[in-house]
Amino acid sequence: MSGLVERLLGGGRRRGRTVQQVLAEGGVPPEDIESAADRGTLELLAVERLLLPDPGRYTLDEASDDIGFDRERLQHFWRALGFPDPKPGEKVFTDTDIENFRTVKHLLDSGVVEPNQALQMTRVIGSSLSRIATAQVDAIEDQVLKGGPDDEDEFAVRAGLVFDLLPSVMDYVWRRHLQADARKRLSREPAEGGAGLAVGFADLVGFTALSQQVPDDELARVVDRFEAIAYDTVFSHAGRVVKMIGDEVMFTTTETREAVEIGLALAETFKEDEALSDVRVGVSCGSVLEREGDLYGPVVNLASRIVGIAYPGSVVVSPEVHEALDEDETLQFKSLRSHTLKDIGKVKLWTVRRAGADEDILEAARRRRESAREWIEEHLPETPTPT
Repeated sequence: MSGLVERLLGGGRRRGRTVQQVLAEGGVPPEDIESAADRGTLELLAVERLLLPDPGRYTLDEASDDIGFDRERLQHFWRALGFPDPKPGEKVFTDTDIENFRTVKHLLDSGVVEPNQALQMTRVIGSSLSRIATAQVDAIEDQVLKGGPDDEDEFAVRAGLVFDLLPSVMDYVWRRHLQADARKRLSREPAEGGAGLAVGFADLVGFTALSQQVPDDELARVVDRFEAIAYDTVFSHAGRVVKMIGDEVMFTTTETREAVEIGLALAETFKEDEALSDVRVGVSCGSVLEREGDLYGPVVNLASRIVGIAYPGSVVVSPEVHEALDEDETLQFKSLRSHTLKDIGKVKLWTVRRAGADEDILEAARRRRESAREWIEEHLPETPTPT
């Protein structure tokens, strides 16, 4: 059981102690507890002060000497984990930190892992777990804003569930993803210069304007809905969400046909959702550089540029995608005029629809814009006119 949960539950038994009492027993100054109580952030204070099993005892120089790690190398790994440089004399490093960095040093010294590879993996781990931690803190803060539980012991129960169960869940999900990614790599066709993949971007139309018109809580619901649809659609077609970039999702698949199917499914799903505007999608395929979970190269740049010129509700593809799927009788391609794309040049592009689809994209987009305006007027209060 984590140190925080042990303190909250008293070694596994509920003793009726409040979070304030637990914080006081943990050595948190009374003025900090009182301030957090006034602000309604006691749960966040408990996580911040009591989560780690041991306190910071070492400065950067002391940790470096204790581990036997070069100071600059230790600093690089600390930054790769996503943490800022400690201030001079600041005792940041714990005994647990020392133990883990000794393990890293042993792996490097024995040649099991190359230094650059270790730093790369550290950056991936740091950035991924940072997102998970941020999501957890968001959930705690959201609970606080909603008024929190009437019984503070309920926080202890929730903490027990989250902080005890999450590590095992993360381990399970990591193993499943490791297996799935290895399986994909085994079946992937090699491409000159890198991995052969299809890459797509889907952009939520009108998000910037919408963000200026709606309250933060409504905007958060739009973002959550956008992400939910994006993840569900991409994963249901054997794709991978590379990253979410605000109102845009970047996805990839090993099969070009599946990438187009994802684009079409996204366009159709958002078209049917009354609370969201259309998306526009750009898809390209070819040799891609994969590094630290992200994708790089001309294919990625092309897909990113394509989505910027696509009409709302449309899926626009590169010449390579058109060439690969031109004989697919389930798809219907329409040639667009050549476009000059920034940093790329003039490129011939195509829109793609399902065979037999006869709805005009521009007319559909116009109707969607009208519907979106009506939805905003119906669900949001009118902005007072300045006098």
